[in-house]
Amino acid sequence: MPRKVTKSLVRPVQPDRLYNSTMVAKLINRVMQNGKKQLAERLVYSGMQKAADKLKVQNPLEVYEQAMKNIQPYLETRSRRVGGANYQIPFEVKSQRQQHLTIMWFVEAARERSGMPMDERIAAELVDAYNETGAAVKKKEDVHRMAEANRAFAHFARN
Repeated sequence: MPRKVTKSLVRPVQPDRLYNSTMVAKLINRVMQNGKKQLAERLVYSGMQKAADKLKVQNPLEVYEQAMKNIQPYLETRSRRVGGANYQIPFEVKSQRQQHLTIMWFVEAARERSGMPMDERIAAELVDAYNETGAAVKKKEDVHRMAEANRAFAHFARN
């Protein structure tokens, strides 16, 4: 008898109120602490608006999308044991994991900034990511550099 087909474990995220974007909603959910979603919404929307004003761009959503595109990783390494040795093998990153890593790195970089309110941290990190500088973009470049350095072990991925 064939096995039962399981339904997808990933729950769809509802788009946010202001921009009707699921990516912004995911950022809000990641920024949220202790279930305070309205506070997280206010911080993210305020940060996006401040970043757009700083960059003199009309639509804050464009700034956000471009910043996220600049952070998004395409390659990563995974550890694999082959013949008693561990190798870091480069793999392409699937789209859902790309989004997850992008948002995680962005929020982590924003939280590491100090001496300013969270909405200003988000704005500063958005501006930096938009201009391809900042901690989140550096994290992506480090991951890519690691994958590039271990390209010699890519043939282990096919086993």
